[in-house]
Amino acid sequence: MRKRWTLRGLCASTAASVILMASAVGAEQGSETSDPTSETELVILGGGAGRTSYGGDPTGGFSAAVVVGEDRYIVDFGRGWQERYYEAGLGNERAHTGFSGLEGLKAGFVTHLHSDHIIDLPRLLLFGSTEGLRKRTDPVVIVGPASRGDLPPLASNLEREERLVSPENPTPGIKSTVEQIFAAYASDLNDNIRDSGMPHPDTYIEVREIALPEGTPGPDVSVAPEMAPFEIYRDENISVSAILVDHAPMYPSYALRFETPDGVIVFSGDTNMNPNLVEIARDADILVLEVISTDWANNLFPEPRSSADIAKLHHLLESHTPVEEVGQVAAQANVGRLVLSHLAPATVPDEEWLAGVSGFEGEVLVGRPLLRLGLSEANNP
Repeated sequence: MRKRWTLRGLCASTAASVILMASAVGAEQGSETSDPTSETELVILGGGAGRTSYGGDPTGGFSAAVVVGEDRYIVDFGRGWQERYYEAGLGNERAHTGFSGLEGLKAGFVTHLHSDHIIDLPRLLLFGSTEGLRKRTDPVVIVGPASRGDLPPLASNLEREERLVSPENPTPGIKSTVEQIFAAYASDLNDNIRDSGMPHPDTYIEVREIALPEGTPGPDVSVAPEMAPFEIYRDENISVSAILVDHAPMYPSYALRFETPDGVIVFSGDTNMNPNLVEIARDADILVLEVISTDWANNLFPEPRSSADIAKLHHLLESHTPVEEVGQVAAQANVGRLVLSHLAPATVPDEEWLAGVSGFEGEVLVGRPLLRLGLSEANNP
């Protein structure tokens, strides 16, 4: 019988010592999981989806940390990731002073440039100097998509085109995005440079854009042509590979595969069910997979629907993974454990998410803050 687990917050004060404690469906929230014998851990920092706070729901925006020994790697910078980072005990012992804490952050990865995945990236860029980044011996690396190039086509359901934002640079990649964030906060940054001797942020933050393999068709052909995963980052701890996934019209949008000393963690990014997602997730120990409730999406836009309603509903249903399909993805990829996250909406109870999963015989978990899962434990469920 497949286990369906609800895992919730882990108090930072006990994070280093808590061993797996998981509850079956319908149990009280607050169950925990951790494996102190593992050098590699997955920590969910935020689990919600979309350009909304769901009325203040504490799930936050999607973000996760891969922890390898003393080094930390962030995937996406959703709403509230930094508070959860410290709450999880991922900062150092002097983090409470306000002038330390991020020294262990080695790299960050952005799956795509929708705002809910980068809304709190500015906090790293602007607060990072104070919180320890400039104490590192090498810069923090931020890896993310390059520019799409041309604008996506206008949705066929729309009756008219609205004015564009920044028409001179309408689809900036991660480098341009970071540069524009620095420009927006230039008064603050330059004040600190001239008054307090703070170095320019590019001395302790290195931004890299993902280069697609030569010959990859452009988005006018396919936003996710079938391809093999390709390496985008490597250091002494991990290697990270990427693959294009279908989150049309957003392009490029990536799923990421982390190869660690203890096993493999894959992050779907935002995507529907497609061959590239299955390919990059193949035989992973943990798959962190986005999920949407189709009932919720349909109920958002009652009949009669405007052209804008129809266009938005089409995106929600065609560019995300319905809960009814997540089990198929996990089964086809032969993953060890499935973690549902980027929850659309965050307000659906965990038991409802779990009840909607079918076709997968492995363990299923709902990824809310502060879910922790050690990889050596994941390899021995």
